[in-house]
Amino acid sequence: MSEAKLAFQIVPVTPFVQNCSVIWCTKTKLAAVVDPGGDIDKIRQIIAQNDLELDKILITHAHLDHAGGTSELARATGVPIIGPHKEDQFWIDALPEQCKQFGFDGEAFTPDQWLNHGDKVELGELSFDVVHCPGHTPGHVVFVEKSERLAAVGDVIFQGSIGRSDFPKGNQDDLINSIRQRLFPLGDEISFIPGHGPMSTFGQERLSNPFVADQRFG
Repeated sequence: MSEAKLAFQIVPVTPFVQNCSVIWCTKTKLAAVVDPGGDIDKIRQIIAQNDLELDKILITHAHLDHAGGTSELARATGVPIIGPHKEDQFWIDALPEQCKQFGFDGEAFTPDQWLNHGDKVELGELSFDVVHCPGHTPGHVVFVEKSERLAAVGDVIFQGSIGRSDFPKGNQDDLINSIRQRLFPLGDEISFIPGHGPMSTFGQERLSNPFVADQRFG
């Protein structure tokens, strides 16, 4: 079996205990931070402890607990902001008001690159497929490294649950279709880091998730 090229560490951030993750290529030590919602010092400490070079920031969607610290981290490190899909522009524009409402520090940002379904994001020797998964937010994207069998799914799916669809421009039918038509076909063996809570696999959720399990859809 070949040596893993991917390593990661989950960093719970903000009072919402959002799973920010630091993902890196073990060969090059280039790292990406996925969804820096806040607690930027804690995130940068993980990067330093593992002797990593931050290469980019990846955003799944623009809710404050996932994106509130994006501008601060980009300004401090000079790395590009990649994602989400442009349909989440209105959420980015709303970040200052979102953060003020919940007592967070946070500000809007301008991504260096918007993402579309089918794009690829390179990180050292790793290559992440971009899967557009609307439903929780209209511009939500998921990052999948197929060869390493890992996905960062934001708030699309959780262990035993799925994301909320009652936010502006959310849609539960879209969310379920995103999961069943775009994520599950990628393979049962893929483990995923959700935006909150413990990790799981697509296969486990196909078996037991009460919202999207195969048995519900006959």
